[in-house]
This record gives sequence, structure tokens and C-alpha cells, in this order.
Amino acid sequence: MSVIPIDKANGAVRGTIQSAIALASARTGVDFNYLLGQAQVESGLRPDAKAGTSSASGLYQFIEQSWLSVVKKHGAEHGLGWAAENITQGANGRLTVNDPGTRRAILALRNDPNAASLMAAEHAADNKVSIEDSLGRTATGTDLYMAHFLGLGGARSFLKNLQANPDQAGAALFPAAARANRNIFYSEGGQPRSLSDIYDRFSAKLDRGAAAVGATGLASGGLSPSDGGGAEIIPGNGESKSGATRWAQATLDQLQGGVNRAESLLRPTPDTARLAYLLLARLGG
Repeated sequence: MSVIPIDKANGAVRGTIQSAIALASARTGVDFNYLLGQAQVESGLRPDAKAGTSSASGLYQFIEQSWLSVVKKHGAEHGLGWAAENITQGANGRLTVNDPGTRRAILALRNDPNAASLMAAEHAADNKVSIEDSLGRTATGTDLYMAHFLGLGGARSFLKNLQANPDQAGAALFPAAARANRNIFYSEGGQPRSLSDIYDRFSAKLDRGAAAVGATGLASGGLSPSDGGGAEIIPGNGESKSGATRWAQATLDQLQGGVNRAESLLRPTPDTARLAYLLLARLGG
């Protein structure tokens, strides 16, 4: 897919798109930096972007079935009741629109920044709930992007295996995805990447995308300011930053579960001592 670099985009158009994303974030509670980073990675903030190898189109590159699904579920909440009402599901589970003109109109909404941003945010919110229920921890932006990339079921499997054994090869677990996305699952030398490496590369990709369009925080969704007071995650002993962040977030989730757990902050254990180290704020610059 060919996209126009963001620094070449018209400033007024870019502002309109970012406003649409900000509105979707405000209405759904999904992190703005994540939605902005995802849009930049997927389309270069081009609402008319089209994939050359699939039916994916628009700011967030929804394929046709995924778009019909999220509009059917959430369209009425955002003034798209007419679209949701015209989407039906067949016995085979496939979503269809009987009238060809109406179908074209619904699919064309993928190229409308407001509709695309709202549906992307709702889709992310649905995935966030499912991932958190499955893993028992707060979902990060990278977790949500894994659901966008692998589908929700694939993402849950990926993330559970990542927790259990981060060093195992991703291609062995997801052979079909690896065949279709060799550069993600294999290094330039042909060596299979580990789950941790794949996850970290997605985190970096999201953050670079968000930074390229002026985001004020990480799209990969480590600790938010409310979680860590604006603290910086400082990994050690060769640990990846995203791995340290996932551990710290899970530990914070446990500590917030009740007074008895929080008491351990007053009597440091190895885990809480490590948490304090990871949350050290950068002094000076």
C-alpha cells in the first residue's frame, strides 16, 4: 500500500483527521495516542488509503467483514443506525447488505475520518475488555494492536504464550500469519523471531507512528501518568522495556486489588522492590 508521508499531508486535512480521532477517544475512552499511532501505522493518516492485497480501506484499514461487524454492533450508538439496520448475518455467519447501493455507502464510511475513528475506537474497546478478561491484567496499546493484526482469538493466544514463554518462536505458533508476514516473524537472516521480539517490534512501530504525528505519549500503552505519576520505566539486566512495563502493570493491578496487598508496599518484598526500581522517575533532563 502506498501512503503519503505525514509531513507532506495538507495541514488542514491532518488537523481534521486528528480532531476526529480525538473525538472518538473522548466518546469511547480509548487512548488518543494509541488511536493516533494506529492510524499513522495503518494508513499514514490517509482516509482514502487502500490495500493492494485485500479489501482493507480507510484510515484504519478495515477489511469489509470487520467493518460490517463493528458497524452492526456499534453504528446505532453514533448516528449510523441506518447502516446497522441494513447489515444482516447469514447462516454461515457472513455479514451481508442486500441492497448494492446501501452496501457501497456503508463500506464507503471507512473513508470518512469521523466514522472510521469511532468504529476503530469501539473495536479497540471491545478487544480491550476481552483481552483483560482473558489475561487478568490491564491491556496495553500493543495488546490492542496485536488483536488488530492477528484477530482477537489470535491475540489472546499470542499474549498468553508471551506470558508463559516469551522466548518461543512466533512462527511455530502462527504459521499462516508467518507465511503472510515473513518480515515480522523472521529476521533478515531468516531466523525466527521470539514472541517477545515480535511484541517489542510492534510496540516500537506504534510509538514511532504516534511520535511522527505529534503524539504526547506512548501509543504502545505502557503505564499511563495516572498509574505511575509520569514515571519512566527503567529496565535492567537485559530486560526489554515493554517486558518490564508489562510486569510493572500486572504488579500494580494486583496491588490495587485491596488493602492487604497494598500493605506490602510498607514491608518491601523482592517484587515491590523491583517495582520501585522500574518506576524511578528520570531526574534532571
